[in-house]
Amino acid sequence: MNPADTFPPDPVQLELEALGRQVDRLLDTVRRLSEENRSLRHSQEQLSGERANLLARNEQARSRVEAMIQRLKSLEGNG
Repeated sequence: MNPADTFPPDPVQLELEALGRQVDRLLDTVRRLSEENRSLRHSQEQLSGERANLLARNEQARSRVEAMIQRLKSLEGNG
């Protein structure tokens, strides 16, 4: 028989074990949040790039539309 089985559990030991479990849970949470943060930063970078591309395409389209409007106005004036 193990001598530890005959005595009540040591409250300090129980507290240390509980704290150890809590630290393990906190470490798991930190790891999960770090991975989530990395993933979100990557997504943000991709979305920022896509946004810049869309803004550039929008500006090109706006310029072409303005050029077409100017040509139409000049044709009206000549007509």
